[in-house]
Amino acid sequence: MSSFIFTLGQLYIDLAKVTVGKMKRINRFAVMWKEENNALTRTFVFADFSEAFAFMTRVALIAEKLDHHPNWTNVYNNVSIRLSTHDAGNTITEKDRRLAAAIDALKN
Repeated sequence: MSSFIFTLGQLYIDLAKVTVGKMKRINRFAVMWKEENNALTRTFVFADFSEAFAFMTRVALIAEKLDHHPNWTNVYNNVSIRLSTHDAGNTITEKDRRLAAAIDALKN
């Protein structure tokens, strides 16, 4: 697998190192992301619209690098994300878990 190095200011993520195995070792992942209707879902709450939109911009750049794009909605300071893999029949795959882990790295 090729390595994607992603930099945003002080944020540095090596997307190739975000694996399902690592996610299984992080118990908080299971608490933050829910498996609902064959998708990973999570809602993020921010201080205001600008902070929420900035987060979405960072997620969009990572999604482009991974060539895996979320279904999401934004209402003022809330961003709700739904991840599933369309090519796999709208089920959860490693692509979804890798993107979820990268998104978590942005928020934490």
